[in-house]
Formats: sequence, structure tokens, C-alpha cells
Amino acid sequence: MLNLSLVTIIIIAANVIISFKGFEDRSFFERYKFNVGSIRRNEHIRMLSSGFLHANPTHLLFNMFTLYFFADVVILPLGNFNFIVIYIASLLFGNLLSLYFHKDEYWYSAIGASGAVTGVLYAAILLDPNMSLIMFFVPVPIPGYVFGIGYLLYSIYGMKKRIGNIGHDAHFGGAIGGYVVTLIMKPSLLETNLGYVGLLAIPIVILFVMHKTGKLS
Repeated sequence: MLNLSLVTIIIIAANVIISFKGFEDRSFFERYKFNVGSIRRNEHIRMLSSGFLHANPTHLLFNMFTLYFFADVVILPLGNFNFIVIYIASLLFGNLLSLYFHKDEYWYSAIGASGAVTGVLYAAILLDPNMSLIMFFVPVPIPGYVFGIGYLLYSIYGMKKRIGNIGHDAHFGGAIGGYVVTLIMKPSLLETNLGYVGLLAIPIVILFVMHKTGKLS
């Protein structure tokens, strides 16, 4: 983990540089953050640029710290180019889901790499579902697939209850992006890890059903 790949270093550097520019220049921050009204006025660059802005250094550190731990789990089996595709696709999937759920809230705004990072995390879990994760608030190792399912179920709860100033829908959309793109890149997982592929799809199916039945709002 200490020997970061060049592509991971570049992505972290881009997040740091753009985020600090946003910390210091409010007009820059406002011009490139995710905002439903602006995006619906065809400012589509915000769908990408908002993923490199953060609210504060702590927000930035948390996302980059998570990326640091899971990037190589995706890069080693899939390669640098595919990792970049997963990162960007997850970022866009996260913002697309946010735009879908908040399309009539023209004031709704968001920032952060959380969607992209969650996509990388979910891709890593899909590739290595039995990886052991130790969370700060849980003193025992948790299998990766258990964490992934639990995290998305909590995201659904957060979306429904609108818990905190957190883009739960962006996290969920990012996870969908990581899940779908990883399966496209490595369809052999449908043979070698079919059970885990099915388990990790459960929260996605639940979200779809809840949305269709009107139980999400």
C-alpha cells in the first residue's frame, strides 16, 4: 500500500490542487460545484468538476485516505486505464443519481469525490469480497461484502431520511458505477464469484423496488 501507483498519485494530486483552489477562491468553488439548477441550464462540466472539490481539508483527507487504501486492489487485477474508467464512471454515476433524485430541487448542491471513491471501494469488494475491513467503530474484522451491503443499505436509509449533510445518493450511484463497470471489464466474476455478485446486487435491487413503489420518499 505504501507504493502508490502513478495514476493514484495523479488523482490524489488533482483532488488536492482543485480542492485547495476552491478553499481559497469562492467564485471558483461556486462555478464548478454540483448544482441542479446550473446543470439543468447546460453547465454539464459541473457533473465532473464537482467531484474534485471538497468542503474542507477534513472532507478531502477522508476521501483521499479511503482511495489510498483501495486503489491498488482495483489497479492490480484491472490495470491503470481501467481504474481511471471506474473512477470517472463512478463519479458520473453518483452525480447522475443525485441529479435524478433532486431534479426538481434547483437549489440542491453537492461536492466531493465520495461517489468516485465509493465506486472504487465497491469495485475492490467485488474483486476481493472476502477482504477484511476494520472500521474505527467496530474492533473486529468485517468481510468486505458484508461491509459493502451494509454501507449501501445505510445509504438507502440516509436517502430516505435525509440524514446529515451527506450525499447518500451520490455514494449509492458511485457504488452502482463501480459495480456495473467492473463486471463489464471482468465478466469472469459472474462465474468465479457469482454468489458474491448476487449478494452485492441486493441493495441495488432494494433501491430500485423502493423507488418504483414510492417508498423511498
